[in-house]
Amino acid sequence: MYRRQRGMTFLGGLLLMIPVAIVVYAAIRLAPVYLNYMSVARSLDLAASSAQSDGGHVSPQGVRNALAKRFDIESINFPSVQDIAVRQDGGGWVIEAKYEDSAPLFGNISLTVDFDKIARIGG
Repeated sequence: MYRRQRGMTFLGGLLLMIPVAIVVYAAIRLAPVYLNYMSVARSLDLAASSAQSDGGHVSPQGVRNALAKRFDIESINFPSVQDIAVRQDGGGWVIEAKYEDSAPLFGNISLTVDFDKIARIGG
């Protein structure tokens, strides 16, 4: 009597698992990049809220000093405080962290991610 086989062969399973493994490996390599971005975003928001709660005169150097303290607390090495743009926009101030970060994947292949975080003070 003829029985029909069911299931997946080893080769079929291997061909299915290779792309899944590459995606999981890429996610593992990108995790520190995104954790760093979340720390940068949190530092920008906290610096903006502390400058806003001070209520007095907001200066770019004062915002940069507050950011430098937050970056020291969070142990953020990239981007540096000098890479953060602080500019006046209308009646308020804008703090912008626009940068790209990369994570090596394998060999000479890297994953590059662009980040753009904006925090507003007043206005």
